Amino acid sequence: MIIDARRLLAILTVLVTATVVGMPTAVAANAAVLPINDLGSGTYLGFQGGLYPAGRNTMPDAHRSAGVNRALRVRPLDTTGTPSANGKYVLLSIGMSNTTQEFCSSETGGQCAPYSFIGQAAADPRVNHDKLAIVDGAAGGQTADTWDSPTDANYDRVRDTRLAPLGLTERQVQVAWVKVANAGPSASLPATNADAYRLVTQQGNILRALKKRYPNLQQVFFSSRIYAGYATTGLNPEPYAYETGFGVKWVIQAQITQMSGGGTDPRAGNLAYDSAAPWAAWGPYLWANGLQPRSDGLTWERSDFGSDGTHPSASGRQKVASMLLRFFATSPHTACWFTVGGTCG
Repeated sequence: MIIDARRLLAILTVLVTATVVGMPTAVAANAAVLPINDLGSGTYLGFQGGLYPAGRNTMPDAHRSAGVNRALRVRPLDTTGTPSANGKYVLLSIGMSNTTQEFCSSETGGQCAPYSFIGQAAADPRVNHDKLAIVDGAAGGQTADTWDSPTDANYDRVRDTRLAPLGLTERQVQVAWVKVANAGPSASLPATNADAYRLVTQQGNILRALKKRYPNLQQVFFSSRIYAGYATTGLNPEPYAYETGFGVKWVIQAQITQMSGGGTDPRAGNLAYDSAAPWAAWGPYLWANGLQPRSDGLTWERSDFGSDGTHPSASGRQKVASMLLRFFATSPHTACWFTVGGTCG
């Protein structure tokens, strides 16, 4: 059998990474781990793929309709949260170092890098620059457990140092992009104490904390980690980066199940979007297995990462930023408030 050079390199990369960072044997033996969106009804260690229930990458009709309804509620508000033609609505990022690097990549003078999401959005004529304020609330070292309570210091930091200098308030925050993880995970699936399960609980708490801090929040879009097969440290290597995708999948699924009458998930807690939490869904799914092209062509090269193989380089940040821009500009749940003249439905 002939294997092309790129695929062979990808296989070797996964196997070497397994040795370096202690990837479980079951995963190390399978160099062709599929991205969750390509896994479909197939399974990873017994867990079904697909971004949404039943192995699908599309959300159930009821959840889709609820999301459209929430999108249509996004509107300009003044600083007290009162509808105003002269008001603003805020899209806020929540998360860690990778999150802020991809969302803003703040340069000298506090400006976001042109290749970042904020930088690309600022230069895009499709974006509603009049009413939409895009604010980077994420920061280095801010792991999931620093966002999971409304009293966490992060929320005061965002209020005082990110919103207030722009003349904005918490009552104007109506959409959030959330990308969180934990440092130094040590238990992978299918262990009952796997970090992916811990992330479900933390993200459920984050959704409720966001609702408390931002009473007019309508939508939350989650993304999981990018590839970490090149990681040289234990900060968040594979398979933990990959498995954060299941943490996201399961917290969104918990809300869908609860709202369809299936009961409250014991890990995620109450996620009712008519009271306890905002409506939640996937933003762009960012993981691909190194050099093995995903179904949409996404790959991750070593040059897309910094020296630790974990944080994205400028090219990696640009790659995520472009995916974010495409998502918000074209999604039927965001185009009506993100773009000029866009529609949702």
